Amino acid sequence: MKSIQSRRGTAWRAMPCIGLLVLMTTAPLGCAVQSPDARSATAAQNTATPADAEAIDAEAMAALDRMGAYLRSLKSFSVKGDSTFDLVTEEGELVEIPGTLDYQVRVPDGLRMRVRSDHKERDLYYDGHALTVYGPKDKYFATVDAPATLHELVNVAASKYGIELPLADLFLWGTKQAPTSALGSAVAVGPATIGGVPTHQYVFRQGGTDWQVWIADGARPAPRRIVITTTTDPARPQYATTLTWDTSTVPAPSTFAFTPPPGARRIDLVQVAAIEEKSP
Repeated sequence: MKSIQSRRGTAWRAMPCIGLLVLMTTAPLGCAVQSPDARSATAAQNTATPADAEAIDAEAMAALDRMGAYLRSLKSFSVKGDSTFDLVTEEGELVEIPGTLDYQVRVPDGLRMRVRSDHKERDLYYDGHALTVYGPKDKYFATVDAPATLHELVNVAASKYGIELPLADLFLWGTKQAPTSALGSAVAVGPATIGGVPTHQYVFRQGGTDWQVWIADGARPAPRRIVITTTTDPARPQYATTLTWDTSTVPAPSTFAFTPPPGARRIDLVQVAAIEEKSP
């Protein structure tokens, strides 16, 4: 059987923030979150030139702004995603892996995440005080102190523990941590229907990444579908997810607190610096 290696990381690493808290080192479902310094460096490297600016469609940029403003206005929500991501064999063939993600969010200090695929199962809990990562198959969990807000959690999880949050950038779009200056092109494609919801499709290019987003029409311009393509890999692997939103149900406070199930075993969550020191 051919060995498989995942080369999906850059598919999210370069994209500007459009996400929802997307969490997990294990998740082949999301945006690789960078520290503020790394984001600034990436933005500087990928800033559009004057020639590129001609490819920036004002309608597409305005749609992103509307989406970002709407997402930042939400105080609580749930979102589910039916997703696929590509693994790449050593021979350059694509292997598509289906999966699901499920987020329940309370702004500014609550998050519950479930990621499921044939390869990984991970749960994440955050209640404004503690961050817990749990593997339901092996029943291992790790709990550490956490910052007071989701915005802070995104950076701490990435820089301190190497945890990438799938769709985490939903909390950052429209802020200084998600600069639009990094875009090389932005195009409004036109109307489309996703899951029975009228949307408009937009296509963007940034560094080695092409990404598409379908944004719902009307007063609730949430992203309904996202497709990310890594263009620096000859195989052009993709991550795609179709999202279903619930902005009316308020999650109970107990949703965000982790209670170890019977037989669960606690382990340490190792910091990135400690791992790097042990590397040859």
